Amino acid sequence: MPLIRLTVHDDGTMSATVNGEPLTPPFGEGVWRRSSFAQIVDQVTADRMIPARVEVTEADGSTFTDIITATARKNSPASAPPEPAPADVPRLLEVTGEGFVPGEDVAVCRIIRHTDAAPTGTARALIDLAHDQLDPGDEVVLIGWVSGTLVVRSLS
Repeated sequence: MPLIRLTVHDDGTMSATVNGEPLTPPFGEGVWRRSSFAQIVDQVTADRMIPARVEVTEADGSTFTDIITATARKNSPASAPPEPAPADVPRLLEVTGEGFVPGEDVAVCRIIRHTDAAPTGTARALIDLAHDQLDPGDEVVLIGWVSGTLVVRSLS
């Protein structure tokens, strides 16, 4: 399983490595930015066909880790042309909450995935709005399985 390490800098740019080797942005982009998160994950996982571990270190020193799971390909006729890649930039929405036990498993509901609480007891989830169809009135709930902490956030 590849290990993707992302380090976010104060100016919003990021450094990326895969299994300790630097990952350079595509020609013409110059630098990775926070908005490149999904692009990096898709590139390393061959559009999420293999799982990967992602470790992110924010500019303030906080960290989070997530496992990106593989998604099954849909069966399609061999003659069907591939779908064009979306031209728009991934849109990420951050949902945070406090009061979790350090290291506990935190459910992100509509349950999309799980994340771990940081050593400070905070939890963080990045939601790729390009892949998750959300309505403006939707809410996300973070549930701490050990602490019982519930944090509800509106996406609007």
